[in-house]
Order: sequence, then structure tokens, then C-alpha cells
Amino acid sequence: MDDVKYITHMFEEMRGELRAVHEIVADLPKRGEFEALQRDVAEIKQDVKVVNASVSSLSSQVHDHEMRIGRLETA
Repeated sequence: MDDVKYITHMFEEMRGELRAVHEIVADLPKRGEFEALQRDVAEIKQDVKVVNASVSSLSSQVHDHEMRIGRLETA
């Protein structure tokens, strides 16, 4: 009789653990949603590269203007 109680107890424990695992897995994004997120991240990375290039170009132009203004002020 003790073996039956033990097996029943272990079965209930396993069932509870499986429920917890199922809840975690059920909350994961579906494969299609995950692929959409990957595409969005790739687009954002590309946009960041464009912004970085623009900022670098603008920074170099500002530096060039500052040097020209400095030369004009000393002349």
C-alpha cells in the first residue's frame, strides 16, 4: 500500500512540474513571430549603421567648418 501512495505522490509531483514547463513553453513566441522579430532587429541594425554614417559625416563637416571659422577669425 505504501508503494501505491509513493507512486501516486511522485505522479502528482511530475504532473505539477510538467504543467510548469508547459506554461513556460506556451509563453514563448511562435516561430513566425520569432522570425518577424529577427527581421525587425536586422532592419534596426541597418538603420543604426545609416545613422552612424550620417553622424560621422556631419561631425567631420562641423569640424571642417570650425577650422575654417578659426582661420577666418585669426586672419
